[in-house]
Amino acid sequence: MSIAIYPGSFDPFTVGHLHIAERACRLFDRLIIAVAEQNYKNTLFNLEERKSFILDAISHLPNCDIAVYQDLTVKLARQCGASAIIRGLRAISDYEYEMQVAAVNKHLDEEIETVFLMANADYTFISSSTIKQVCSAGGSISGLVTPMVENAMRKKLSGSVNRTVSNF
Repeated sequence: MSIAIYPGSFDPFTVGHLHIAERACRLFDRLIIAVAEQNYKNTLFNLEERKSFILDAISHLPNCDIAVYQDLTVKLARQCGASAIIRGLRAISDYEYEMQVAAVNKHLDEEIETVFLMANADYTFISSSTIKQVCSAGGSISGLVTPMVENAMRKKLSGSVNRTVSNF
């Protein structure tokens, strides 16, 4: 059985993330979306909220599960029996960063491959941070996240509307 993990903070889980997960599910027998419990980012949503958003979005993917992790990604991959780490690429700027991450992961475990999946052109502009910025400034995020995420973001960010300066 081929197993891959798809790590990230997923704050929030976007339709771009979902599209990468759907494609990875076609390539591997099992995909584990690995949600970082704590990371270098300040998250808008707590771990339970992020997990519930993902579970809602992947309900149609029978070979997709969720795991929470705190350690190195390659350590989780070993524990799960994964042979690959999935990484999504939107632009050249992502590639430079992701190549560094892949090189470090290869140094840590030569048996685990990094598989890069290019984002569909419809999703190249979507990032979790951009979605948070647009939503906090009162812009529409419909179609960029699931309805569950959109409702949660509107509730959580309703007090910040018109107080956030946005590039958009």
